[in-house]
Amino acid sequence: MRKYFVTGLLVLVPLVITIWVLKTFIGVMDQSLLLLPSSWQPHVIFGHDIPGLGAILTIAIILTTGVVATNFFGKQLIVLWERMLSHVPFVKNIYSSVKQVSDTLFSDSGNAFRQAVLVQYPRQGSWTIAFVTGHPGGDVANHLNGDYISVYVPTTPNPTSGFFLMLPRADVIDLEMSVDEALKYIISMGVVAPPDKTPKLLTQYQNN
Repeated sequence: MRKYFVTGLLVLVPLVITIWVLKTFIGVMDQSLLLLPSSWQPHVIFGHDIPGLGAILTIAIILTTGVVATNFFGKQLIVLWERMLSHVPFVKNIYSSVKQVSDTLFSDSGNAFRQAVLVQYPRQGSWTIAFVTGHPGGDVANHLNGDYISVYVPTTPNPTSGFFLMLPRADVIDLEMSVDEALKYIISMGVVAPPDKTPKLLTQYQNN
């Protein structure tokens, strides 16, 4: 009986969680329907709400924005828009900060989460996986002597929350695993381990 119960859990738990995540995600995107005039709302036109219609509208808005932003006319509009926002107090600070973060995370030329590393956290002798995000900047760099790097330490099983640390480069160990493999390892709480890889130095020694 216990064997059947555990097997059932192994089949149903991932399925139920996946459905719940998709339902939540679609529900959030459905909120874009609130941007439409009240006379255009699905419950007015069809007599009832249509789940997922807002998600389709959201994807359409994102794709349309991307198409417009990639041509010459669209780029000029973006430059004009950002120039206008740069003159609005308080708003310019929020917009510029969010834009820098989004450019770093989503742009092909960004450098966020490019390398998985091993660091000691939250104390000496306790190790966890982190992601290199860059180097300390601004006045912070003036108070750190030596070679430091900035890392993001995600929590598990939710890697969207975590801690930002600045550590000496010598205290950080580079890992021979991709960012995707490291994220799976973190989200699974160490259950789904990435494939074993021989360190480069050991490989070179064996070849010699």
